[in-house]
Amino acid sequence: MLDKLEKIEKEALKTLASVKDKANLEKWRLAKIGRHSPMMNMFSQMASLSKEERPAFGQGINRLKALLEKEFEDRRAHIKQAELEESLASEKLDISLPGRPVKMGRLHPSTQNLRRVLGILAEMGFQVYTARDVESDEYNFQLLNIPPHHPAREMQDTFYIDTGNNDESEKQVLRTHTSPGQVRAMREFSSQNPDNPPPIRIALPGMCYRFEQITARSEVQFNQVEGLVLGQTITFGDLKGTLSEFARRMFGSHVKTRFRSDHFPFTEPSAEMDIECYVCGGKGCSVCKKSGWLEILGCGMVHPSVLANGGYDPARYSGFAFGMGPERQLMLRHKISDIRYFWGNDIRFLEQF
Repeated sequence: MLDKLEKIEKEALKTLASVKDKANLEKWRLAKIGRHSPMMNMFSQMASLSKEERPAFGQGINRLKALLEKEFEDRRAHIKQAELEESLASEKLDISLPGRPVKMGRLHPSTQNLRRVLGILAEMGFQVYTARDVESDEYNFQLLNIPPHHPAREMQDTFYIDTGNNDESEKQVLRTHTSPGQVRAMREFSSQNPDNPPPIRIALPGMCYRFEQITARSEVQFNQVEGLVLGQTITFGDLKGTLSEFARRMFGSHVKTRFRSDHFPFTEPSAEMDIECYVCGGKGCSVCKKSGWLEILGCGMVHPSVLANGGYDPARYSGFAFGMGPERQLMLRHKISDIRYFWGNDIRFLEQF
């Protein structure tokens, strides 16, 4: 039996020495160390040996298997090296050519526009204030003049978090807007001096979440930038002047703006702000739906009850707030028809920004 092993070894090594390419090497592997090779068939013959013969035969066949596998790996490495040397010798290689440029990463388009918005607001004296993504029902709704059973409270609009607490005010939600940060900021500032709270001029960026059907125009998550200005002599004229100046810096010095009456529970009066369509110049096109105007944000004077909830006396203080969506502005500016592109991670879309 040991003589058979020696014969298999010599024949296998002899044929391996003549193998010069990968195809024939694979054929050798199947024939010499594959499952149905003569060497592997020898394992089945151990049962016919006596107890005295089995140890020596077992050692011999294991040694042969390890040897052939090692020789196979060495030959494969040798063939690979030979092919590489042949390729280098046959191809022209100009080492003076510049290397291939490495593609650099970039900021997500939503992040780019978010930073642009915050940069403009910073130039106008706004400080960034960050608030939490998970809010209590009290801050997200009740302190903003949205009592229980208000339409905005319905389950199709809000992600509720099951904490096991049935207390209405203690229920936890993923914030549906950045407005809860207004009350948190007001309470933080007013706690510094309850009798004479300081004025506020802040921008509140963040992700918002709404339990809605995902379509080309709506997503379950989106960025929003909230603005809040409080003081003792703030008027609606200040609101119009601030937002008109923001629009000029954001969309160009010659942009035209208009304000339309609207309603938000936490502001009174409330308005929507439009800019003249920069695609058609106000003549009417598919982007502005033939109206000549594009809606960019909602705004209004802070409701007296919201001021009081934040620790500011509405008899002494007034202010305005506004909210805008960076993704919506990008959709308008670049004629993007589907908001789902922003979160689809399609590199073809992202590389355009």
